[in-house]
Amino acid sequence: MPSQRTLPNTKRLTDKGDLAAEMVAGIDRYLTRETEAARQGQPGNTSPETLREHLSDILGLIDIRESNTIQIISPIDGSPEIAANSGYRIHEVKWPALKGVDAEGLLLEPNTPPVANIIALPDCDISPEQFAGLHPGVANSVTQPLVQNGCRVLIPLLINRECTHSGHPDVSMNDQPHREFIYRAAYELGRHIIGYEIQKILAAVDAFAPNNLPIGLFGHGEGGLLAFYAAAIDTRIKAAAVSGYFQPREALYSEPIYRNVFGLLKDFGDAEIATLISPRTLMVEIANHPKVNHPTDVENRKQTAAPGRLTTPSPESVETEFNRACALTSDSNSLHLTQSANGEPGCDETIEKLLNSLGSSTTNTTPTESPNYLRKGTDPNTRFKRQFDQLVNHTQHALREAEFRRAEYWAEAKDADLTIYPNNAETYRQRLWNDVIGPLPPITMPPNPRTRLLYEEPKLKAYEVMLDVYPDVFAYGILLVPKRIRKKRPVVVCQHGLEGRSQTIVDPKGPDQPYRKYAYDLAKEGFVTYAPQNPYIGQDAFRVLQRKANPLKLSLFSFIVRQHEQTLKWLSSLSFVDPDRIGFYGISYGGKTAMRVPALLKEYCLSICSADFNEWIWKNASARHRHSYLFTREYEMFEFNLGNTFNYAEMSWLICPRPFMVERGHHDGVAPDEWVAYEYAKTYRHYALQGLQDKTEIEYFNGPHTINGEGSFAFLRKHLKKK
Repeated sequence: MPSQRTLPNTKRLTDKGDLAAEMVAGIDRYLTRETEAARQGQPGNTSPETLREHLSDILGLIDIRESNTIQIISPIDGSPEIAANSGYRIHEVKWPALKGVDAEGLLLEPNTPPVANIIALPDCDISPEQFAGLHPGVANSVTQPLVQNGCRVLIPLLINRECTHSGHPDVSMNDQPHREFIYRAAYELGRHIIGYEIQKILAAVDAFAPNNLPIGLFGHGEGGLLAFYAAAIDTRIKAAAVSGYFQPREALYSEPIYRNVFGLLKDFGDAEIATLISPRTLMVEIANHPKVNHPTDVENRKQTAAPGRLTTPSPESVETEFNRACALTSDSNSLHLTQSANGEPGCDETIEKLLNSLGSSTTNTTPTESPNYLRKGTDPNTRFKRQFDQLVNHTQHALREAEFRRAEYWAEAKDADLTIYPNNAETYRQRLWNDVIGPLPPITMPPNPRTRLLYEEPKLKAYEVMLDVYPDVFAYGILLVPKRIRKKRPVVVCQHGLEGRSQTIVDPKGPDQPYRKYAYDLAKEGFVTYAPQNPYIGQDAFRVLQRKANPLKLSLFSFIVRQHEQTLKWLSSLSFVDPDRIGFYGISYGGKTAMRVPALLKEYCLSICSADFNEWIWKNASARHRHSYLFTREYEMFEFNLGNTFNYAEMSWLICPRPFMVERGHHDGVAPDEWVAYEYAKTYRHYALQGLQDKTEIEYFNGPHTINGEGSFAFLRKHLKKK
């Protein structure tokens, strides 16, 4: 009699081809629709003050500014100015911004008492000297008309897109733009390269504010982004001109990763941000944006940079977003659209409107003679390296402080006697879900299971399984069912790692490392096993999912959690499965899943994290350790503000009191043993103080990044086979 080709009560699975690739493509289609829908759903009744605070939070403005006066840097001998002409003088200046972080740049001071203070922000690849007209290549068509019409002009240095200093000489130097290298560590710690530079701008506003002169901003390219956000956040800024940046933002995922802002599109397009500037004055200038295409081919550099492109937005797209902004604001007269005839920033109309909005009449927009150097000795390269190092060092200070910020975050749940948190787990589970992972809507689609026989052996059958989750989003995996089941069996969900496939861990002839066919071996032992396909496959194809998800306040794990939720629902319905004994066992990226999914889904009765558990925040944000993701291609790993909220120990606290185990090879390059032991000590203490030490274990073995399958199998027998 031929074997049954499908599981009972399921339809026949007819889909062919690469189902893992189709899973990634389906999630991509879902995110594309949600991104377009977000554009329609952004306006609301939230107060501007609340929106400004929210924008500040997601841009990482969480540090206290250490504002003070702007100081002129001058030598003991020689001129205090570095350059001058008949109408103004140029000083090299710095001013404090954050603890350990100064801002630096050039100050253009008119010879007459200033009528306004303007912070002029070039594109980040333009130095202050270039923007001031002191270096060849860029005319001072923006700064000179401003200063010769009586304005004091400050040009801050911005972190550029080169990669000269990215990496660490004792680890590796890589091709990440300087902005990306800082972004990676900052993002994990609740900061952002955008936020750091806005803090510098606002520290200058703090310094200017006491003299009661009107304050304005001009920004082009990346400087336009900063001017736009800074003016939206700080109402002391009377007017802002944004050149070459303003446009619809739905393609944010394709821009350089250092523009990635968690949850931005959930609440803001450029039009919504413009409304936070109104009724103050905003000039949107249609102008060229510097062309950017990451990664670039850099000799002798490790290739780790994330892909991202910038081009000049079309005039039509700028006008479309500008008109949307006018429709959203109660005072559209505060918004002005100008266009540069030659594409260069700072056309006459833009400059005139900016000056007029600051109370300065325009008397001269024709550049006079260029300023001349009065002394040598300024070194823009040394200044840049100092600025870059200060921001990297600030992220490392934030990394050292992160454990204390997490302690503060968890303080309200602390049990005074046991220093554990059993009574508030649900509150923190929802925080992990809502603030870090990002919840998708509840599943309303039935699973609609489709199955087909993959292979059959004397003691078990293997079935491919597909389940519906959302339109275009499905769950897929392989179920191994022992034969002659007489009573309900426990299930072990066995999760593959990065670029892995379900087939590898159920194949009786699968490779010895890293998976060691552990789903197959557990099924031979009598467990029902299920090997789900997770969507972290396809190199940049799946990493784009994270890029598309983040601006919607979602992540790759938003989908993975819901896929597992639907899978658990279906597994629990099978007649041969005991729904109270479904455990999870994941390796590598599956180990990341083992930390997050069972922490959120209580239907998993235990979790085993193999070849991944470690001091996860160090792993993501350290600029010194060779194990850090700052030095690798995995640019999707970073989770906004995770460092101040949840490390792996805290995630394990949400798995408690369910059994939890760590499997660790001494030669696993994911992290050193010391990191693993340090973090696991906090897990063990949490269990032990509740008298649950028999429910948690760690097994070290003398091996690499692989399933060991000894202590972990015994752990499964201990906690799943007994009833």
